[in-house]
Amino acid sequence: MKKCVLFILLLALFSFTCAASAPDVSASSAVVMVADTAEVVFEKNAYEKRPMASTTKIMTALLTVECATPSRTVVTTAEMVNVEGTSMGLKAGDKVTFHDLVYGMLLASGNDAANTAAISIDGSIEAFARRMNAKATQIGMSDTHFVTPSGLDDQNHYSTAYDMALLGCYALRNPAFRQACSSTGARLCYGQEPYVRYLSNHNKLLKSFEGAIGIKTGFTKKSGRCLVSAAVRNGVTLVCVTLNAPDDWNDHRRLLEYGFSCVTAKQLNVSLPELDVYGAESSTISLMTSEPVTVALFSDESEITTQILLKKFELAPVQCGDVVGCVRVLVNGNAVDEIPIVSYESLAAVTVPTNEEPTLFFRVKTFLSKVWLKIHDFFRKADS
Repeated sequence: MKKCVLFILLLALFSFTCAASAPDVSASSAVVMVADTAEVVFEKNAYEKRPMASTTKIMTALLTVECATPSRTVVTTAEMVNVEGTSMGLKAGDKVTFHDLVYGMLLASGNDAANTAAISIDGSIEAFARRMNAKATQIGMSDTHFVTPSGLDDQNHYSTAYDMALLGCYALRNPAFRQACSSTGARLCYGQEPYVRYLSNHNKLLKSFEGAIGIKTGFTKKSGRCLVSAAVRNGVTLVCVTLNAPDDWNDHRRLLEYGFSCVTAKQLNVSLPELDVYGAESSTISLMTSEPVTVALFSDESEITTQILLKKFELAPVQCGDVVGCVRVLVNGNAVDEIPIVSYESLAAVTVPTNEEPTLFFRVKTFLSKVWLKIHDFFRKADS
């Protein structure tokens, strides 16, 4: 009887932890990762090095967003645009902005866009590849090596499903990248005499899977069909990667559904102190977070902690919603998110009547408060 009860309890615990059984997939390599924590929910040969085709452009587009001014115009050369494979339709002598190059990479998978961005930023494909590899090291992609910005086949151009998932999680934190990769289409303007074009996103999941937000498709004969996708539901963001997957769209639908059945968003209770205020009738002000503090978790064994980072004080006037700090969320000691802390109310500055001379104490107090605030902000920026 006891064994029967124990079996039922274990079965119930398993069912609670993950409502669905792990799916069979066509991919040679696959992984599902929690975007907030990089926890692996599912993996199949996730650490096997393989070519990743145009999913490479996730890195190229991310670096373009980080390094280039979006509105800056580039005049293309033959070296930039004479490249095999997919194209956004650039010709030598065209005028195109970095903004449009990012969309050309992520929507139309333009090899011409990737080459143009790479050469414009670093002067050559080789120099840009060094930038790509340095960024990969920063992200923790230890089994990845980039040679081309477009993803065309090269024996020294490879990654793993796990590393590409890390890249996807990292890239989604950049608002400009996230907006581009989640767009089903874009109205752009480029050419020798720029005119309006419309590009559609090759990612079918954006229109067919609930909560899909990107990220990038890829294919060559050597790599097979490659796909990095992401989706959001109930406060949980998942990144899914398949490499060499003949049935990639269905693989991702099954894998993402499986992931959402396993991962839950946990809301954290954070107690905030009041913040000292100088130059107002009240000496303190109440605080709140700009949004609920949540973390998406797969494993119940993860250790969750929070840090409250605040200014030492604030100078009046203070407006409701002014950012005064953040709550940093850590999982197993690693920072995974920062939620802004804002003022819960407004406080007007206390002013001296125009017909009265400010007291010496008031003038000294105001001066020292401003000096201290500047010193504090300087060292806070230096630490970050």
